[in-house]
Amino acid sequence: MLRLAIAQLKPRKGAYAQNLARLGELFRELAGRSEPPELLVLPDTALTGYFVEGAVRELARSAEDFYSDLAALHAESGAPPLDLMLGFFELWRTRLHNSALAATLGGPDAGIRHVHRKVFLPTYGVFDEERFVEPGHSVRAFDTRWGRAAMLICEDAWHSLVPTIAALDGAELIAIVSASPARGITPAALDEPGNAARPASLARWERTVQGIAGEHGVYVALAQLVGFEGGKGFPGGSLVVGPRGDLLARAAVFEEQILEVTIDLQEIARVRADLPLLSDLELRLPHLLEELEGKESDRRDDGRGDLAASGRLVRPKGGRSPLAPQPARLGTPAPDPLAIDPELTRRWLVEFLKDEVIRRRHFGKAVVGVSGGVDSAVVTYLAAEALGPDNVTAMMMPYRTSHPDSLAHARLVVEATGVRAETVDISAAVDGLVSDLADRPDAARLGNICARMRMVTLFDRSASLGALPIGTGNKTERLFGYFTWHADDTPPVNPVGDLFKTQVWALARHLGVPAVIVEKPPTADLVAGQTDEGDFGITFQKADAILHWLLLGYDAAAIEALGYTAPEVALVRRKLDSTHWKRRLPTVAMVSQTAIGEYYLRPVDY
Repeated sequence: MLRLAIAQLKPRKGAYAQNLARLGELFRELAGRSEPPELLVLPDTALTGYFVEGAVRELARSAEDFYSDLAALHAESGAPPLDLMLGFFELWRTRLHNSALAATLGGPDAGIRHVHRKVFLPTYGVFDEERFVEPGHSVRAFDTRWGRAAMLICEDAWHSLVPTIAALDGAELIAIVSASPARGITPAALDEPGNAARPASLARWERTVQGIAGEHGVYVALAQLVGFEGGKGFPGGSLVVGPRGDLLARAAVFEEQILEVTIDLQEIARVRADLPLLSDLELRLPHLLEELEGKESDRRDDGRGDLAASGRLVRPKGGRSPLAPQPARLGTPAPDPLAIDPELTRRWLVEFLKDEVIRRRHFGKAVVGVSGGVDSAVVTYLAAEALGPDNVTAMMMPYRTSHPDSLAHARLVVEATGVRAETVDISAAVDGLVSDLADRPDAARLGNICARMRMVTLFDRSASLGALPIGTGNKTERLFGYFTWHADDTPPVNPVGDLFKTQVWALARHLGVPAVIVEKPPTADLVAGQTDEGDFGITFQKADAILHWLLLGYDAAAIEALGYTAPEVALVRRKLDSTHWKRRLPTVAMVSQTAIGEYYLRPVDY
């Protein structure tokens, strides 16, 4: 029997010494237990944080130095001998790697057991790993005091061949150390009730891990990072799965936790006797590899394929290249691809605010510009829950032409949430500026002046109160460029910026935002009679859906086939394509090899 524990931790980014001290506290806590774990597994980059970008070179250390730090920490704690597996940035033979260390701490056989260097480095979506570290080239099992094990790092496990290699090398336990950002707030499928209130990416992780365990007859321990880094949320939800593919233990979501389970390695023999899939593979794999190599030789030699003898891609005569871009076409889409699990979304965004405002930016208070609209109302509800009502100040900033309902609805939000409130009339400031301008601004320019004056007010109150400004712009507005540049987009933290307007409405109903706010036509209230949809020339429902499919890469014909007109798709496409400049930092002439944001790379929360 093996007593296994997974420590699902929130590291402080870049603070190796602080995170190391935290691990020492954990060692002391485990030492005080009557039956401490024999194996402790921590996530990928557990002592540095994951998205450190160019700081990898500063944080990387040799496996020997890393082990020395861990061994000294363990000795000081007084803990009994312990096997440890965790991820770290490694400097090995002048190369940088994302690696995992297995070591025995304490006892006569203390030392490094194995180092695995991540083979598959994601460079897509939010990832840019191969820019900062190099890939490893091998996967091996190794012997421990209690049996034979292997380690994989995050995406390694998503390629079915990698855990197969580990199992064929004799691994009885595969430990996957992971730093996998959460994705997906869609409602759980009806046939997957266990996935309620969990990010969709965790459901896929669970299926993947259960498949690895069940196919190879091995135990799998998935250790997931938890916390937020630059808005990207690591959800936790660590798992231990048995050799039949059965879920043995699952950690909480968005919380630190020590997940403990006792596993019986003798169960593997019983499982493999019942279902000898690994044995079958061992017998047939040599023949399959020979067949694969033979087919590769045929393709290279007989001239019938697309690979010439040189290995270069050739275009068949009279045809297009098989790798030429193909128009994207939609199958039968889900009934509502933008439907959300509102409770999961609420918890996700509340945890984001706690982490981003308090833990990473070291603020205890926040200020929110509350306009009387649904976006600022939702943000105020979330901030009040995350920080406490007494730590949130709602700034109401009317102009003399503002509709009376805007202020009245903002006060409804203040009353419902119990947050503090201040009202600053910006009329005198705006009019004073306007009176000194060379020409009278039109309605659009006046609206921009009002928006910027509100941000001047918000940031000044932020400095006075020691409170972080919180943004309220939704994803639809951001993609349409429907905001005043260097005004609405300036607050450093925004919990709803990745929610389409229709999703904000769904969350607002779940939070209990007053119906009069949720149901009224959205308006910036900068021009009398103005509405957002009137300015857009299309409803939010249609705009959000079209944006969704455009962002996924589908062409106009595919989207029109869903029932949207060509002018509607063209309108949304035009607004999206013409406003990229508003979503970027200023363009700087790069004259050195240390240009900020291009060569000198540090994440915002580093």
